[in-house]
Amino acid sequence: MAVTSGVGGVGFGAATWVVAQRGIRRMLRTPQIIVMGLVQSVAFLLIFRYVFGGAISTGGAGYVDYMIPGLLTVSGLFAGMSAAVAVAEDIASGHLDRLRSLPMPRTAAIAGQAAADTVRVVLILLVSAALAFAVGFRVHAGWASALAGFGLCALFGSAFVWMFVALGLLTANPQAAQGVGFLALPLSFVSGAYVPVGTMPGWLRGFAEHQPVTVMMDAVRVLTQGDAAGLGHDAGHYVWRALAWTAGIVLVSGAVAVARFRKV
Repeated sequence: MAVTSGVGGVGFGAATWVVAQRGIRRMLRTPQIIVMGLVQSVAFLLIFRYVFGGAISTGGAGYVDYMIPGLLTVSGLFAGMSAAVAVAEDIASGHLDRLRSLPMPRTAAIAGQAAADTVRVVLILLVSAALAFAVGFRVHAGWASALAGFGLCALFGSAFVWMFVALGLLTANPQAAQGVGFLALPLSFVSGAYVPVGTMPGWLRGFAEHQPVTVMMDAVRVLTQGDAAGLGHDAGHYVWRALAWTAGIVLVSGAVAVARFRKV
């Protein structure tokens, strides 16, 4: 992987792009990475659409229109999990050590990996969104608003890619990184993704209402369903909260990843 350009090395943007290309090529050469992410997303969609959907009352919109925005949000979260394993494998193989020896900004190695995994997140979201329409999901707030909702899902998935990159650097072991990634499961299920948070016990409801996954899926719901979402505020209220959580996750995870990268 050539990243040098003269004695002074290369800038952050060029180095990030080269590292990202390497990550994308690795993804294309091992398509099971994408396939497993798709299988997980499709399995959740079909199970909750056709197995549990008929037994869950949302009190307003049809279950498929309620569930899909949450599922897409969670799909972006789960799609980023393999970033932890990829980074841990790069540490174990010595690839990150080689990158550190090159005349390039060290943070470009992290940013490039995050960019490559974000591409995978977007691909999985695109397929999941297409399947969502096939099983009956419909937009009730206009296509421009719905596209903004999809963009939020991609942005949120990218933020969690940064979190998983940081976890991969902290564990520095592929097996441990794979286990740590499943910490995302509580965020997925203790949220409003599949059932209204109002049906949860009071001691659990406070966490479910204010954790980042619920905040993001509320934004996506109001952007795709409009007034039919029945959330009580306009889209701006939910979108700004979602963006604030996303920025916070990226800033904290990025700081941890950079600090850890300097020590591994």
